[in-house]
Amino acid sequence: MTRRRTWLRGLAILLFCFPAAPLGATIRYSVSLAQPEKHVFHVEMEIPAVQNEVVVRMPAWNTLYQIRDFSHHVMQVRAADSSGKSLAVVKLDKQTWRIEGQGTVLIRYDTFWDESGPFASQLNREHAFFNPAMLLFYIQDRREEDVALTVSNTPPGWRIATALATGGESKAAGAWRFTASNYDALVDAPVEVSRFDDFTLPGIQPPIRVVVHGDGWDRGELTQILSRICSYEIGLMGGAPFQQYLFLLHIGGATGGAGGGMEHMNSTAIFIPSGETVAGVSAHEFFHLWNVKRIRPRSLDPVDYAREQWTRSLWFAEGVTNTYEDYALVRTGLWSKQDFFSDLGERITELEKRPANRWKSVEEASLDAWLEKHSLYNGPDFSVSYYTKGEVLGFLLDIRIRDATENRASLDDVLRALFSDFAQKNRSYGDSEDIRLVTERVAGCSFEDFFRRYVAGAEPLPFQDLLARAGLELQTTERNHSALGFRMGAGSRKMPVVAAVDPGGPAEGAGLREGDQVLAWNGGAPPRRLDRWLLKRQPGEALRLRIRREVEEMELTFPLGEQTEILRKVVELPSPSPRQKAILEGLLRGTTSAAARPSGAK
Repeated sequence: MTRRRTWLRGLAILLFCFPAAPLGATIRYSVSLAQPEKHVFHVEMEIPAVQNEVVVRMPAWNTLYQIRDFSHHVMQVRAADSSGKSLAVVKLDKQTWRIEGQGTVLIRYDTFWDESGPFASQLNREHAFFNPAMLLFYIQDRREEDVALTVSNTPPGWRIATALATGGESKAAGAWRFTASNYDALVDAPVEVSRFDDFTLPGIQPPIRVVVHGDGWDRGELTQILSRICSYEIGLMGGAPFQQYLFLLHIGGATGGAGGGMEHMNSTAIFIPSGETVAGVSAHEFFHLWNVKRIRPRSLDPVDYAREQWTRSLWFAEGVTNTYEDYALVRTGLWSKQDFFSDLGERITELEKRPANRWKSVEEASLDAWLEKHSLYNGPDFSVSYYTKGEVLGFLLDIRIRDATENRASLDDVLRALFSDFAQKNRSYGDSEDIRLVTERVAGCSFEDFFRRYVAGAEPLPFQDLLARAGLELQTTERNHSALGFRMGAGSRKMPVVAAVDPGGPAEGAGLREGDQVLAWNGGAPPRRLDRWLLKRQPGEALRLRIRREVEEMELTFPLGEQTEILRKVVELPSPSPRQKAILEGLLRGTTSAAARPSGAK
């Protein structure tokens, strides 16, 4: 029997199991892991109630603000009707296909993925991890219909973890079924399939499950860190907005060199290279439960998978989430206050080193997120990070609110008000304008000048003035430390690349070039915070890089250089006033003069 006839007979059997349904019935997906060594996901999509034709699309972006054209991973798109008869498939553009047919149509295709990290998908002998939007077609005018997902042909001993609701037991060995209310909910739940470890955080309700694929981690330490963070943030925001939550953690060698975290509605996927802590990225991604997943800017709602989606609000959605990452760490005791001050000084130093900070507003930086895939744009003359500037702005905004209200209100109140005014009423907010209006209501005074000058505008941030109101000051120091001799950037798929090489330096002498992709750093993953890594190294110490240049891989070794850096340091005033002391205490402990300490604080 020919391969084509075998497939058609299989279609007829599958379609018999999933009979044709009326309009509005469930759209079903099946993802087979039958060939992990080939890195190929086999995908089937069953569409009921087709009338004459159906047009399917593959998302052009997901998890990153970059057009990545997931369709270039797709192979052999085929279709058949309920009798197993082949249907013509016409490709309309790079991500769109049209199939003519009636009743139930089944589409089958393969998609190749072997990219590590929370912003990608991967299938190999060790595990499968996938963001469903990178694998699954959608029908634009039927995105609201119920959907179901079956993951099948998993290797013996592998288990599955996802935040999706289970769809009943499968009779087939190595297969699991899940359901979602619509396509958007389906693709907002990444899936891990492997021989992972898992446990539930004790004493927290609703339940929070932790799934770990990897090595080199301590369960007791991980439990303590995540329990402190989750308890604090849930208490801060007045309760958990989920029925259950899932941490998907890839630690150590399991990361494959790609670190970072990605937030989802009821879960997060976090990849942590060996030697790095899970605390900061976990605090950040968990707070996204409120800020961005539920407190959501109108400019990002609903998601448009086909093209860029511009927003001015990433300074708040991401940058202020960074602020609360730091607050969670210091307020739970995972950081000392000196750790907090040191991190704030580093962020201010980072801003002031970038010439673009003098002319690019944080709103413009938010709009330009879609340019970050270009190495040139990431240079200090062209861009400023909405993460970094938004983080510092959040801290300064908090001081300004506390000062205006004699420490009776804070940025915490603004986040809680945004959650109640918008998220709990199923509304999205109108970018910076609604943030300002809620801030003014909380503080009881105008913030129009603050938002005009420092959010919409690019005037120098009032560090000395506002820090002084919290009993702090900004000092300038110098330090000599090691230097890379090149600048790193994010290439396509967020993989680290060499963005620029210092002329005449050791890196250039060793043969490093702009555009080289960095595969390994001293035998491991590139550090997430290069500035902190460099502070722990001595000038002249050897750096060993494994790089890819076009199709060739090579290893380069060269000594670190030396540079003098001007630093900004945040310190406490020697004799603060009672008002200054109260504001600083409120910042560090999450309290106001009119409220007790939030649940979960240490």
